[in-house]
Amino acid sequence: MKKQVSVALMVCGLLFTVCLIVANIVEQKLISIGSIQATAGLLIFPVSYIINDLIAEVWGYRKVRLIIWNGFLMNFLAVLIFRLSIWAPGSANFTNQAAFELVLGNTERITAASFVAFLFGAFLNAYVMSKMKIMQHGRGFSIRAVVSTLVGEGADSLVFFTLAFIGVIPTQALWMLILTQTAMKTGYEIVALPLTNYLVKWVKKHEKTDVYDNGISYNPLKIKDV
Repeated sequence: MKKQVSVALMVCGLLFTVCLIVANIVEQKLISIGSIQATAGLLIFPVSYIINDLIAEVWGYRKVRLIIWNGFLMNFLAVLIFRLSIWAPGSANFTNQAAFELVLGNTERITAASFVAFLFGAFLNAYVMSKMKIMQHGRGFSIRAVVSTLVGEGADSLVFFTLAFIGVIPTQALWMLILTQTAMKTGYEIVALPLTNYLVKWVKKHEKTDVYDNGISYNPLKIKDV
């Protein structure tokens, strides 16, 4: 008997991956939110955590583990294509090489920091969601959505800014960046909670599934266990 592919899960996986790739592209632009400066990635990256919460809540940790690794690999492929495109000799008619490199190119240190931070944050977010759902017997989705995002985004910001900027900017400024980014991204999750709650309820009803991760392995590398 062939396993059916959930269209809703597939769409969530695609959105998750698109959010990661787009966030990396727009990350280089600084935007102002009141008196606070942030990267434009703030506009889209937290959406990946909302999708992470949705998948973990409805389909469980094993499915979100697969989606996380798929998103990681697709993001890696996108970065590889960007680099090859930058290195490829430009046509005589192409006069925007510097702008092209500025938009699509990141330093190796920034890229590596981004990849490592994403894995830490995404897996911690999914783990906290899964464990809290069991502890709360399925109740209190809003609480675990906020807590898991706080943990995941906190880990992501801590790992990324430490690996990317330690020794480059003062320690006090580094900690301010970590705390500010974590607070703003968690705030994003809180503002989006009504929509997230609605989507979770709708998807559970539509998919007729509500997975509890009792007795599973949380090993991030057990990708085949779906």
